[in-house]
Amino acid sequence: MQHAPDIARPASAKTARTPIPRGIARRGPPLLSYGFRPFFLLAGLLALVAMVGWIGALALGWEVGGSYGALNWHAHEMLFGYASAALAGFMLTAIPNWTGRLPVSGTPLLALVLVWIAGRLAMAVPDVLGPVPSAVVDGAFLPVMATIAAREIVAGRNWKNLKILGGLTALSLANAAFHVSVFVGGEALAASRATVGIYIVLIALVGGRIVPSFTRNWLAKAGSAALPRPYSHFDTVAIVGLAVACASWVVAGESAAAAVLALVAAGLNAVRLWRWVGWRTTEEPLLLVLHVGYAFIPIGMLCVALSELGFVSAPSALHVLTVGAIGVMTFAVMTRASLGHTGRPLTASLSTSIAYLALIVAAVVRPFAELLPEAYHLLLELAGGAWIVAFALFVIEYGPILSRRSAR
Repeated sequence: MQHAPDIARPASAKTARTPIPRGIARRGPPLLSYGFRPFFLLAGLLALVAMVGWIGALALGWEVGGSYGALNWHAHEMLFGYASAALAGFMLTAIPNWTGRLPVSGTPLLALVLVWIAGRLAMAVPDVLGPVPSAVVDGAFLPVMATIAAREIVAGRNWKNLKILGGLTALSLANAAFHVSVFVGGEALAASRATVGIYIVLIALVGGRIVPSFTRNWLAKAGSAALPRPYSHFDTVAIVGLAVACASWVVAGESAAAAVLALVAAGLNAVRLWRWVGWRTTEEPLLLVLHVGYAFIPIGMLCVALSELGFVSAPSALHVLTVGAIGVMTFAVMTRASLGHTGRPLTASLSTSIAYLALIVAAVVRPFAELLPEAYHLLLELAGGAWIVAFALFVIEYGPILSRRSAR
C-alpha cells in the first residue's frame, strides 16, 4: 500500500502517477531513511524531557536554562525545539510529494539532525559556550531548514508552496528576536507571541489542505453523503483574517482593535472548521483529533480577544494556542504520518487514543492556572503531567515504528 500522498497532496498528476520512493538511504539505519523518522522521534523525546525539566523547576526548584532562566528556556524549547522538529519532520516528508524530487536522507539528514541537537544542547546549558554563541548555534537550524526547502521547491518549480518557505524564514527571524529580547530585556513576550502567530497561520495553511482531504477520503470510503466543502475564497479570507489578527495581537495588544480582529478570526475559522464536518469522524480518533486540534485555533483567538478586553489573562490565551492548537495538531500529524508512511493501518491504537485524551486534558487545564491563582501550581503540574503522559506514550509506541524498517 502506498501512503505517499497521505501527508499532503501531490504537486501534479505526474507526481501522483509516480509514487515518491520511501527509504532512499537503504544501506544505513532506518531512522535516517526519511525526515519524519528522526525528527518526530526527537520532537517526542524533547517534549517529554523539557516538560519534566519545567515541572521540576516549578515544583522542586531545579535550575534549568542557565542565564536565560527557566521560563524563557521553557518557552524557547517548546517553540523552537519541539515545534521546529515536528515542523521539519512534516516538511521533509511533504516536500517530495509537492515537488516530485527525492527526499533528504542518509548523511545529509544526519547532518541536519545534528544541527538541531547542537541547538538543544546549547540551550540546555547556554552559559557553557556563553549566551551569544549558544544563540548562534541554536539559530542555525531554521535557516538551514529554510535553505533546504528553498532548494527543493525551486528545483521542483513548485511555486505555490513558497509561502511555506516564508513561514520558515519568519520563524528564523522570530528565533533571533527571542534571543535578542532576552539579552536586552530579560523576557521575550512579543517574540513568543509572534512565533505562536506564525505557527498558527502555518497550521491554518497546512491544516486547510490535509484535514478536509483526509476527512473526505475517509467519509467517501464509509459511504457518507456529507463531505467537507472544497477549498474556496472563504478559506482564503479565514486564513488572511487569522494572519491579520495574529499580527495585531503582537503589535497592538490590549486594544479594542486587536480584540475585534481576534473575534473575527475566531468566527471565520470556526465556520471553516464546521465546513469540514468533523463530527462525522468520531469513530476514528486518528482523524477526529485533527479537527479537535484545529478547533483550538478559533477557541484560542476567542481567548485572545477576551484577554485584550481584560476578561482572561494573557498567559491563559497564549497557552490555549500553544498547548491546544500547536501541541495537539503537531501530535496528531506526527502519529498519523508515522503510521501512514511506514505502511501501517491508519487507525489509532488504544495507547494513541489515551495519548490524545491526555494532551487535550493538558490543553484544557493549563489556561485555568492563571484564572485560579490559589491552585496555580497544582494546575500547572496537572497539565504538565498530562503532557508528559501523552508524549511518554508516543515515544513508547512510535519509537520502534520510527526506528525500524517499514511494515510494507
